[in-house]
Amino acid sequence: MLAPQWRMDRIEAMTAFVAVCDASGFAPAARRLGRSPSAVTRLVASLENELGVRLLQRTTRAVRLTEAGARYVDRVRRLLADLRDAEEIARESAARPRGRLVVAAPQMFGRLHVAPVLSRYLQEFPEVTAELLLSDRYANLVEEGIDIAIRIGRLPDSGLIARRFGATRRIVVGSPAYLARQGGPPRHPEDLARYSFAASTGLSADPTWRFVGPDGRPMTIRVEPRLISNSNDVALGHALQGGGLARVLSYQAADALAVGTLVEVLREFAPPPQPIQAVYSSAHLLSPKVRGLLDLIEREAAWRFP
Repeated sequence: MLAPQWRMDRIEAMTAFVAVCDASGFAPAARRLGRSPSAVTRLVASLENELGVRLLQRTTRAVRLTEAGARYVDRVRRLLADLRDAEEIARESAARPRGRLVVAAPQMFGRLHVAPVLSRYLQEFPEVTAELLLSDRYANLVEEGIDIAIRIGRLPDSGLIARRFGATRRIVVGSPAYLARQGGPPRHPEDLARYSFAASTGLSADPTWRFVGPDGRPMTIRVEPRLISNSNDVALGHALQGGGLARVLSYQAADALAVGTLVEVLREFAPPPQPIQAVYSSAHLLSPKVRGLLDLIEREAAWRFP
C-alpha cells in the first residue's frame, strides 16, 4: 500500500501540472497556486519522474503538452474533479437541509401525494422553504430553477438522473350504474364503440386508446369523447356521476375503486404499469435539501398503485 505522504505529494504534483497546462506556463501557474515557480517546476518534474515519461515540452518561449501529456491531462482533470466532489459530499453529508426547494409534479398526483410528503418534509426541516409547481407539462428543470420533478411514465433520454419510487397503470373505469344501463361492461376494446367517454388532455390529448391483447400484441382503439377537459379530476368526476367511461391513471381512481363507486373494465387488456420517478439534473453534489426529500419519499411514501 502506498504511504499517505506519497499520495498527497502525487495529488499536489497533479494539481501543479494541470495549473501549468491551464496557465500556459510555470510562472503564471505559480501565481495561481501561491507557490514559487521553482516549487511548481519541481512538482511537475517529480510527476514526470514517477511516471517515467515527459509530459511537457519546455522551450524558452512556451510550454506545450507532449502526446503523452495530452492523453494524461484529461484523466487528471477528471480525477481531481472527482476528488473535489467527494470532499464536498463528505462536508455536505453532515449539513442540515436549508434554503429554498422547488418541486414540480403533475397536477393531480402533486395535490394528492406530493403535497402531503412535502408538508412532512417542512416539519422535519424548519430551515427549508418550499415551492410546489403543479402542471401536467414537462418543465425544464435547469431553465425554470426546479430542484426535483416528479414524473409519471417513461422518460426521454434527457440526461436527467431518475430515481424510481413506484408505479401506476392506465385503466378504464365506469360507475356500476352506468355499466348496468349499458347492459354490462365491455368485454373487448372493440366493444367501446357503444359506450360514452370522458377524456383528459392532461393525461393525453391523443384520441387513440392503447391496449395490450392476451397474446401481448398492442391494440389501438380510436375514441370520440363527449366530454374533454384539461383536468383529470373532471374526467374522473364525470365517470363517478355515471356519465360514461374514463381512462385515468390507477392512483387517480384508487379511492373510488376501493369503495366500489367505480369499477375497472378491460383489465386484462391494460398496458404495462408506468414508473413514478423523481428526476433531478445531476447525480453529483446533491444538496442536503434535495437528498433529504428523496430520502423522505423513499422512507414514507407509498407510491405503488397496482
